[in-house]
Amino acid sequence: MKPIRKWTTTAINRMRGRGADRGAGAIEYAGIVILVAGIILAIQGLGLSGRISGAINTWVSAIIG
Repeated sequence: MKPIRKWTTTAINRMRGRGADRGAGAIEYAGIVILVAGIILAIQGLGLSGRISGAINTWVSAIIG
């Protein structure tokens, strides 16, 4: 069997049937939550929250006038 044919057959089998990927699982969602929490903790730990909110306030004021 040619490599491209084998790959195509494997890809089609993954999209259908018992071994189908159906979407994100609980572990993937937990990973995203942990990543976001880590970013928030890093911002808090480095004391950047005041600078970030100040920058957002400056840009909003510039847009609104």
